[in-house]
Amino acid sequence: MPYIKQETRDDVDPFLAPLLEVVPNLEAGTLNYVITRILLETAPGSYEGFNRLLGVLEAIKLEFYLRMIAPYEAKKCKENGDVYS
Repeated sequence: MPYIKQETRDDVDPFLAPLLEVVPNLEAGTLNYVITRILLETAPGSYEGFNRLLGVLEAIKLEFYLRMIAPYEAKKCKENGDVYS
């Protein structure tokens, strides 16, 4: 989960700032490339390590869905009507 201590955020955020300036304008393929490069730099070279990275990616996906996509879908369901009624 992304809920890390503020002091850790303060240490990491200055390095993220330049990247976050360009990320919103990237095409999907380029964003995929950026994320892939990050994964390659942190890939530990063992099945256990790869499995751990996959777990991190899955947790990111689930948390993003829960916090961003599900509320958006709920809003649209109210606006446009539920298809599962």
